Formats: sequence, structure tokens, C-alpha cells
Amino acid sequence: MKKSVLAFGALALGVTFSAPVMAADVAACLITKTDTNPFFVKMKEGATAKAKELGVSLKSYAGKVDGDSESQVAAIESCIADGAKGILIAASDTKGIVSSVKKAREAGLLVIALDTPLEPADAADATFATDNLLAGKLIGQWAKETMGDKAKDAKVGFLDLTPSQPTVDVLRDQGFMMGFGIDPKDPNKIGDEDDARIVGHDVTNGNEEGGRKAMENLLQKDPSINVIHTINEPAAVGAYQALKAVGMEKNVLIVSVDGGCPGVKSVKEGVIGATSQQYPLMMAALGVEAIKKFADSGEKPKPTEGKSFFDTGVSLVTDKPVSGVKSIDTKEGTDKCWG
Repeated sequence: MKKSVLAFGALALGVTFSAPVMAADVAACLITKTDTNPFFVKMKEGATAKAKELGVSLKSYAGKVDGDSESQVAAIESCIADGAKGILIAASDTKGIVSSVKKAREAGLLVIALDTPLEPADAADATFATDNLLAGKLIGQWAKETMGDKAKDAKVGFLDLTPSQPTVDVLRDQGFMMGFGIDPKDPNKIGDEDDARIVGHDVTNGNEEGGRKAMENLLQKDPSINVIHTINEPAAVGAYQALKAVGMEKNVLIVSVDGGCPGVKSVKEGVIGATSQQYPLMMAALGVEAIKKFADSGEKPKPTEGKSFFDTGVSLVTDKPVSGVKSIDTKEGTDKCWG
């Protein structure tokens, strides 16, 4: 009866199996925010391929939408019950998930945060991620240099992720401000800034529809808005759609973070001015390797020298390079993109 309940729970959570559970001695779990965002699709692809290569049995779980922490909590419970050796998680609620992560670690599992650090970061055994603060700084610097003297009178809007302000959201947001020359005040919090150039913040849930609605809301606040920072490229595309609907698409500079193939294409087409490209396949593949190594030897992964996490890299992608900001063009970005 217990097995039947667990099996039903796995189906309800949308879990998929990369290999039969009994096919390997080492079992691992991948828990992402959604299974539709191309970023997490590529993350799953990287984890699945590496698990197959190393003979690791992988189960993949995802929230129904970005921000669905309840499904992630249930997934952690399933991973513990299944006897997994480790969990890779891109957390939707970086604070709320901590008690569940603690329970997994107390049960002997290695827990690695992917892309989004937990709060506190040491609630996980390790973090494999883009330097999200740097990703934000790069697009902020690019936007400032692109605008030139007009940057001091800019009207800036922020299309963020969710009201819970997960660390990835805060880091990109505050990084952009630093790069653009805006004092972020408390660097661990969104919305406490007092720079007159900021029109406002709205949330998008990281998708096109959310980006479109958030852009519409900011336009109502100030129709003279001319710079938009977006949490990711789907939100950026939604923002562009809202601007195009009112004939403002050529008046607003949009920057973003992700570097997926659709996003790089949007940069090439002029929808997005520049984006910071990250590498989710590498994050997940390295995470599976770390779990296998931990299972075999008990050794935990170490952070990149000089940082508190393992840095999986970031590159600014634009076809309009500016002085002082290192970038790659969309041709190279396409060679490295995902999704």
C-alpha cells in the first residue's frame, strides 16, 4: 500500500525517470522550478545525459509554475524516502525550502543548489551557479554605456521574478543597478532604492505573459520609461510585445539574463539589446558528477577559488559591443546557446 501511494505521488509531481531505479547503486534527484522553461529543460538534459554516462539513477521533479515551492518540498520528501544519495535543486522559495533541505542533509543526502543559492547559502552543501551578480552588472554596464549621457536621466523599470525575491532575482536585479550606476541600498533586498530614475518593479513569474502584464503596469506608472531590466528572456519577450502593442518598441532598451537560443535570436533581431548567457547544462552535469563522487568517496564539492560557490561561467551577448565591457556576438552566442 505504501509503495502504491509513493508511486501515485511521483506521478502527481510529474516525476520522470532516466533509468530504472534498480539499474544503479547511486540514485540522485533533480528538482527544478518548472519543466517548461528552456533553461530547466536544458538543465534536465544535462543531468540525464551525465547520469546515464556515470550509471546513476536519476529522478526529475518540477514545480507546476515558477514559485511552486510546495511541489519542491514534496519532491524532497520523495527523494529521502527513495534513498537517494543526493539532490540537485533550483529552489523557487530560497528561504522557505531550507527546513526541507536540512531534513535531507540530516538523512545523509548531499544537497546542491543549482542556479539559485539558498538563504543562507550554506543551507546547501554546495551551490553550482552562474555568478548572477556579475550577470546583472554586465547588462547594467552595457546599458549605461549604450545610453551614454542619457543614462543620468534614464527611466528604468525592473521586471523581476516573484514576490518572495529568490536570491537569483535579487542578485541580477542589484547587479544591474550597480552596473548602471544606481545605488541598490540593501544589496540583499529589492525595492528599497531611492534613485529617481527608477520607475518601479513588477513581477513576471519568469514567463512571457507575466512579462507582458508587468510591462503594461510599468507603462501606466510612467509612459516615458526607456530602460527595462528583465529577470530572464521569456519575460523580456513579453515586455517587448507590450511595448510593440503601443508603438514603443523602438524607444525602450531591454536587457536580460539567460542566453538560451530563443533569447540569443531575440538579441540578433533587436528585441533584446544584450543578455548575459549562462550554462545550465554544465551546472546539472557537474552536479550529477559531484553526487556520484560523494556516494563513492564521501567527498563534497568545493567552491571556485575566491568565491562562495562553484562558478559555471557567464558571457555578455550583444551585436552592439561597448568600450570597457567584454562581450561575444550572437554568432558565438548561438554556438553556445541552449533551448
